[in-house]
Amino acid sequence: MAELLKQQATPQEILRGTFERFETNRVSISFSGAEDVVLIDMAHKMLGGQTPVFSLDTGRLHNETYIFLDKVSDHYNIQIDVMFPDKTNVENLVKEKGLFSFYKEDHQECCSIRKIEPLKRKLETVDAWITGQRKDQSVTRSALPHEQIDTAFSTPDHKLIKFNPLANWTSTEVWNYIRDNQVPYNPLHDQGFLSIGCQPCTRPIGPGQHEREGRWWWEGSEDKECGLHSQNTDIPQPVRVIR
Repeated sequence: MAELLKQQATPQEILRGTFERFETNRVSISFSGAEDVVLIDMAHKMLGGQTPVFSLDTGRLHNETYIFLDKVSDHYNIQIDVMFPDKTNVENLVKEKGLFSFYKEDHQECCSIRKIEPLKRKLETVDAWITGQRKDQSVTRSALPHEQIDTAFSTPDHKLIKFNPLANWTSTEVWNYIRDNQVPYNPLHDQGFLSIGCQPCTRPIGPGQHEREGRWWWEGSEDKECGLHSQNTDIPQPVRVIR
């Protein structure tokens, strides 16, 4: 019953409960896309300028995204903790395989260096993090809970909790909230980019395409995770009945 009630909780209730359980310097919102700004807006109404937020700068983001990061920081009067990849690791990858090795192989190695390593450094400083993941974003997220132990980044000495307050929301609900609350968003969304990552690995989608089809489009639908949420592939997915 408790788990059922948890799954029926609103995003605001989940956020409020998270901030009651954890000190703000031990929890942080992961920020990159539209869903994340919805969470920032909700949290800001609870915490004001003390809203804890971090972002990953891979060095390969769109120019619009960099401008957007500053806009969100100014709009909410918050300090975004920007994490950067290790310079030597990036240099070694580029020297050995060039700037676009992910088109020939897969995106995992590049993402590991530019995203996973800096994320791991950030998560070592907190006890919980908050993401904007939704169940309908990908086949790997269809069983996403509101709260989970982050098995990908927990260690024997450090149990990390991950919260996904928007797990049950749809894209329509996200954009309704953005419009109703005048939440800033990345202008690339107006150009057909529904899911935005690094510039070389993101493209706009056409009518009827799923929002994640613009991410790593040369790979299969089951490969739409970069490693930030790799545990999603370990969650049992709902059985699909074919009629």
